[in-house]
Parts: sequence; C-alpha cells; structure tokens
Amino acid sequence: MSGFLAGLCVAVLPVLAAGVWLGRRTARGAKSLGGLGTPVEHATFETLHTASLAAPPLRAGLTEETARRSARKLRSLLGTDALCLTDREQVLVWDGDGAHHRSEIMERLGGALDTGRGEAFRLTCDILDCSVRWAVVAPFTVDDRVHGALVACAPRESAVLVRAAGEVARWVSVQLELADLDQSRTRLIEAEIKALRAQISPHFIFNSLAVIASFVRTDPERARELLLEFADFTRYSFRRHGDFTALADELHAIDHYLALVRARFGDRLSVTLQIAPEVLPVALPFLCLQPLVENAVKHGLEGKADKCRIQITAQDAGAEALVVIEDDGAGMDPGLLRRILAREVSPSGGIGLSNVDDRLRQVYGDDYGLVIETAPGAGMKITVRIPKYQPGVHSGGRLTRE
Repeated sequence: MSGFLAGLCVAVLPVLAAGVWLGRRTARGAKSLGGLGTPVEHATFETLHTASLAAPPLRAGLTEETARRSARKLRSLLGTDALCLTDREQVLVWDGDGAHHRSEIMERLGGALDTGRGEAFRLTCDILDCSVRWAVVAPFTVDDRVHGALVACAPRESAVLVRAAGEVARWVSVQLELADLDQSRTRLIEAEIKALRAQISPHFIFNSLAVIASFVRTDPERARELLLEFADFTRYSFRRHGDFTALADELHAIDHYLALVRARFGDRLSVTLQIAPEVLPVALPFLCLQPLVENAVKHGLEGKADKCRIQITAQDAGAEALVVIEDDGAGMDPGLLRRILAREVSPSGGIGLSNVDDRLRQVYGDDYGLVIETAPGAGMKITVRIPKYQPGVHSGGRLTRE
C-alpha cells in the first residue's frame, strides 16, 4: 500500500504544481465562483479534472492517436498558445497556433532528446502576427530513456512556464511508464497462454487420435463424432484472439476434452456437472479451467483400477462466480503442492496449476488465487473465485486498463 501511495503522489504532485500556474492565470479578475471556493482552489479542481481526462489515452503509450486525444487537454493545463507532442522522430500532434514551426522545433530538439534535459529557445518567424515566439521543451523520460517531448509555445519567455511544462512532462512520463507496465503485463499473460498451449499433453493428442483411429473401421460414425470433438477442442485451445473468454465457452471446450477422455477410458471416468445458468456469461482468463480439469483427470485415474469420479460445479455467489473442480483420485502431499505453486519444483505431467494460479492473481489480485484442498489418497478439490466484473476484463478481449 505504501508503494501505491508513493506512486499516487508522483502522479498527482506534478499536476498540482501545474495547477498553481493555471490557478494564478485563472484567478486574475475572477470575482465569484458560486460557492466553489477561491479562484485558485477552483483552478486546482479544474486542473485535476483535465488531467484525469488526459491520462487514459496516454496509458496506451505515445502514438499519433494518443497524442491527438490528449494534446488539447495538456495545452489547457498549461494555458499556452500552442503545444506539440513529439516522439524521437517527428511531431505527433500540434494543437494551437503556429503549426508552421513544426520543422524548426524538430530540428532543434536533438539536444533535449539526447540529454533528457529541458530547454527554452526563441523561434524564428517572418509572420508578423504570429503569436508563437518562444518554445519550452520538456522531455518524456521512462527508465532513463527519452521517448519524446512536450513543447509548449508562448509569445514570450517565461520561467513559470518552463517549470510548469517540466512538471506536466513528468506527469506524462509517469503515464507512459504505466503504459509500459500494462504492455509488459499483457505480454506476460500472452506468454503464459502460449506456455499453457504448449503444456497440452502430447500424449493426450496422440491418445485421442489413436482412439479415433480405433473406431474408424468398427464404428465410422463414432470416429467422425470424436474427430469433430478433437477439432473443436484444438481450435478453441489455439485460437489467436482475446486474453479472456466467457465461462460458457470454457465449459464448452472442457466438454469436448471430456468426450475424448471418455472415449478412451469408458466407464472408468464419471463426470458430473452442475452449472448455474446465471454465471455462464462471466468473463475469465482464457484456458483457465481446462488445465484444472485435465489435472483432475490425471490424478483421478492415476494408480486406480476402479472408477474415477469428477464433479464440476459453477455457482452464483453474489458479486462472484464460484467454480469447484473435485476428484476422488490419488491426491497430493500439501507440502509438494505448495512447492509446485511456488515454482520451486516442476509438476509431473506438465499440468499448469502454478500457471493458472499466477494468471488469476495477476488479473484479479492475490485474493483470487487457487484454493486447493488435498492429501495423499484423499483426492483434490480446487476452488476458483471469479469476480463478475473486473475493470479491463471483457469476454473475448485483450487485457486493458479502464
């Protein structure tokens, strides 16, 4: 929590500093604000509101589109005649007067982009009524690397504008750093989905195809049905769009998987599903439940000659959906399970319990990791709690921040 508060201060204090600059401008001549406080207080509130509107585009990184959506609000923060945002190669957007200075500004940005230090310089202009005569450059720096710059333009040199532009640029840099963190988080989740796909047991694929082949001559219609189940399961598992899926789609894929397992083991496997219809639309991380069911099948049948029973339930629990996967198989030593979840040892068979646990915690927080009850010979019960609503989590969508 202390880290969060520190980050919040870093993000907000530069904006408040710019608010003082804007407040001084706004306070001149202001008489009454309808009970909203002094002119400076009112300007500070306006500054925070404007900053909150400028932040979401910047959280997607520094591009022409995000620069265009945030430039006017950033210019409003500084109260300047013109403002432009650049990357290291070009002006991404120009807002306000004096757009004919774009080339000159890019030619003179080299030093600031190389050193990461701000500067101010006089602009050359032959247009008599041009209101843009001075430029203040404030670079965007993330992890000691300069991504671009904010350039505030004004009729005359101003030490206050130099300070205000620097503070706003620092605030923008924080947003870009958060964008990098979001992108890293998304790349990590995508990498873990690829790892889960790689963990889909080659033995399962081989055995499924062998079972299908065994029915080709004796029961061609059954072979056809199983081949369709196999195609649907692999199509879902290797789909290319979206970090998230609906619970209904994940359960549908599990049904395809279980059809192939039943074809191999016959009466040795008994699966019971109890699903509340109201939780079917709930969004959850893609390939989140199937590895848990595969784990239940593996450990449920392991070392047993008689029938294995697996129960899958999905219940409505108010603001959450509660999914429970339980088997009566071999179980596991709790100490070994803790080491597997901590990635201290590799699980046998490549079933990604630790992968699923990590993804749940990354998306929903540490309170939403897997809850596993097990002991040798006592089977295993895995409980997954899924919030019905989580910012940035949408069925079929990429991981986003709202």
